Amino acid sequence: MRRLYVVTHPESEHHVSRLVGGWYDSGLTERGLRQAAVIGERIRELVPGDSQVELYSSDLRRAAQTAEAIAQQVAVEPRFLRGLREKSYGMAEGRAQSWLDERFVPPPPTGDRMHHHEGIAGAETRHELASRVYDALGSVLGSPCAHQVIVTHGFALTFVVAAWIGLPLDAAGHVGFRSHSGGITVLEQDDYFHNRAVVTLDDTSHLAAE
Repeated sequence: MRRLYVVTHPESEHHVSRLVGGWYDSGLTERGLRQAAVIGERIRELVPGDSQVELYSSDLRRAAQTAEAIAQQVAVEPRFLRGLREKSYGMAEGRAQSWLDERFVPPPPTGDRMHHHEGIAGAETRHELASRVYDALGSVLGSPCAHQVIVTHGFALTFVVAAWIGLPLDAAGHVGFRSHSGGITVLEQDDYFHNRAVVTLDDTSHLAAE
């Protein structure tokens, strides 16, 4: 049986400052660092003690800090994959969220949502984000390791799950899985039917004390 433990990084500086994240390289807040430690402990509980583990992470600082906290618990070095980054918001990154909100062009309810441009110079389309996340998950699954931890971001999580369940890229125009900072999603594939399941989605119960 293969299991993936997908973590969305906890509270970061751009959250509390109300700044646009994306590729803006903010770090975790003090609270976020405490949450990362709790996440590491929870991952240690979820992974069987005698199992080999691999740890993959977005290379953005807030995700890397989360991965480092997990690494202390599972005793492996994280491997950083650029493909696990959050969606790029181009010139909006690091600006006030209100700046983006005033200029953002939402996707249409029908038609080609994957290639829709949101009106922000340099921003990725949904297709560009999904393509690189799908590729990154393909790299992770290229390893036979049965227990793998992935640290990523809120919007990127949607496409990790979509790729896991085999949703064709061109059919991902409407898919969206809500997530919270510090959530853990557990994905599982059985050894007999090779079916893939979403065991838990965005569990944040481990953060109750925070």
